[in-house]
Amino acid sequence: MPDSLDLLVLGNAIVDLIARTDEDFLAKQGVHKGAMQLIDEARAEALFEVMGPATIVSGGSGANTAVGAALLGAKTGFIGKVRDDELGGLFAHDLKATGVRFAVAHAADGPATARCFILVTPDGERTMNTYLGACQKLSPEDVDEATVRSARVTYLEGYLWDPPAAKDAFRKAVQIAHGAGNAVALTLSDAFCVDRYRDEFLGLIRDGSIDILFANMSELKSLYRTEDAEAAVAALREERDANGRHLLGLVTRSEEGALVVKGGEVRAVEASPVHELVDTTGAGDLFAAGFLAGHARGLDYVTSARLGTLAAAEVIQHIGARPQHDLVALAKERNLL
Repeated sequence: MPDSLDLLVLGNAIVDLIARTDEDFLAKQGVHKGAMQLIDEARAEALFEVMGPATIVSGGSGANTAVGAALLGAKTGFIGKVRDDELGGLFAHDLKATGVRFAVAHAADGPATARCFILVTPDGERTMNTYLGACQKLSPEDVDEATVRSARVTYLEGYLWDPPAAKDAFRKAVQIAHGAGNAVALTLSDAFCVDRYRDEFLGLIRDGSIDILFANMSELKSLYRTEDAEAAVAALREERDANGRHLLGLVTRSEEGALVVKGGEVRAVEASPVHELVDTTGAGDLFAAGFLAGHARGLDYVTSARLGTLAAAEVIQHIGARPQHDLVALAKERNLL
């Protein structure tokens, strides 16, 4: 039986290539600023040829959350798929070096390890072009039952809700986690992702598969087909599963902080101070990391959300989705730990 985990993440195993750029480059390349666009391997190679110098680090939304929670003292694991190539080895080494348990076998054939080209404009906005490659090959066979049973929270990355086999892996993890009496969380990941799978995400919420939902305001408005933020929050507040149980919702609102929605009540949590906005990559991922690390320590929902805003504020003040300061020390300075 594996050692117990506070958090187990199922997500896309992606190597991030992060580069500074400008609006003209985005226009010339025909990419939509601030969005995530899927690309094929040929486009990935072409984009790599013309982009500027890049920071290379293991990434993917869920992996960022796993790493952030580990740096806050949580015992974390990750389930995702890479190829047995150079980038796959880099991803695995980088993840394990941060203390995240990663034991999924590398694919011996098929597409190359996934990569995401993250283009950061001077205003700190990030535009992502993602080649999914090997990470789409995640299957139920990669979900180890003992590992899922050992985790207090299993966290599902909405971006991975594309390939049928990955959906089956999600469903297997949900069944095992709930069978062990553990919680399941879902992040909606991106408004475009919600547009594709709105009904399926709502189905997961309403059939009791999901206990905790993470979303930013754009994603939440997409989920409920409204441009009115208050209407979207009101709809979330009323969400119950088939047994009448309220969902726990965490909604990020950029500089306005976050909302904790539970039991028909909404609590606002202020944003942590930011000296300089450099790169918004990973802000939502680190908010989830902070919240879940606090939750694992037994902190109340509001305090856990404050830990989330602290982690998010740290990561947007430099390039990349990995914290550069000691998050535990920062949290202690703010009397959050």
